[in-house]
Amino acid sequence: MTAVAAEPTDPDSPVGRADPTGRPRATGRGQLVLARLLAARGAVAGAVLILLLFALAFGGPYLTPWDYAAPDFSALHQPPSAEHWFGTNGVGQDVFAQTVRGLQKSLIIGLLVALFSTVLASAVGACAGYFGGWADRALMFLVDLLLVFPSFLIITIVSSRLKSAGWIAFVLLLALFNWMITARVVRSMTLSLREREFVRAARFMGVRPLRIISRHILPNVASFLIIDATIAVGGAVMSETALSYFGFGVKAPDVSLGTLLAAGTSEAPVFPWMFYFAAGLLVLFVLAVNLVGDGLRDALDPTAGDASRRSPRSRRSWRKQK
Repeated sequence: MTAVAAEPTDPDSPVGRADPTGRPRATGRGQLVLARLLAARGAVAGAVLILLLFALAFGGPYLTPWDYAAPDFSALHQPPSAEHWFGTNGVGQDVFAQTVRGLQKSLIIGLLVALFSTVLASAVGACAGYFGGWADRALMFLVDLLLVFPSFLIITIVSSRLKSAGWIAFVLLLALFNWMITARVVRSMTLSLREREFVRAARFMGVRPLRIISRHILPNVASFLIIDATIAVGGAVMSETALSYFGFGVKAPDVSLGTLLAAGTSEAPVFPWMFYFAAGLLVLFVLAVNLVGDGLRDALDPTAGDASRRSPRSRRSWRKQK
C-alpha cells in the first residue's frame, strides 16, 4: 500500500486558501467575483440603495391612498404632513404618489434602454469584428454615421411626432443612439478573440459563425458588457430626465423624474418639496449605479485584488525591489 503525498499549495493563491475550519474554499470564478464584490463596501452600499429605490418605486404606490393623478382640491400647495407625506402641488396632487410613480417610470425606461442598447452593441460589434471585410466596413460606417448625428436634436424632433406611440417609442429612440461606443469596444475585443486558439479550433471543426460568436466570443466580453450595461442604466435615466425636463420625453398625464423636476423648478424657492424629493432620488440612484459599476469593474477584472492578497511582508519586499 503506497501513500500519496499531497502537493504543497500556495497559501496566498485562491486555490490553496482555506477557511478557519480547515475546509478549502470554493474556487469558481463566480464565487471569486462575488467575494470581491462583497468586499467592496461602496458596491454593496450602492446595491442596497438600488434595491431600496426599486422597492420604493414599485411598493410606494401601495403605501399611500392617493393616486398620482388624483387631485385633492382642499389641499393646494400644502407642505409635507401626515396626510400628504411629501406635500401637494398646485392642483392638489400628492407629491409622494407622483414621485414614486416618476421614479418607477424612470427606472423602467433606464433598464430597457440599457438592455436594448447593450444587446444591439454586442451583436453589431461582435459581428463586425468576427466577420471583418465588407461586413466590418459597412457596420462601422453605420456606427460612425450615427456618432456624427446630433442625437439629442434628432430625438427631440422625432419624439414630438411619436406622441401616439407612447413611452416605448421614446425608449427605442434613446437606445438607438446609445450603443455606438460600446459596439466599437466590442469589435476591438472580438478582433483579438477571433485569433485565439479556442476560436480557431471551433472554426476548423466547422462550427457555424453565429454559434462561435454566441458561445465563444460574447461570453469572453461579458464582463465588459455587464459593467457597461450597469453604467448605461444611470446614463439612460439622466438622458430621460433631461429630455422629459424639456418636454420631449414622458407625456402627461404620466410622470417621470424629468417631468417632476421640470414642473417644480420654477416653484422650488417657494415650495421646495415639489422639486427636492425628485431631485434627491435622482441623485441617489445615479450615485448608487456608479458605485455598483465601479465595484463590478474591480470584481470582474482578473488582475484586481492581487495587491490586497499579498501579505505585508511580500509587499515590503516588493517595494524594496522597486
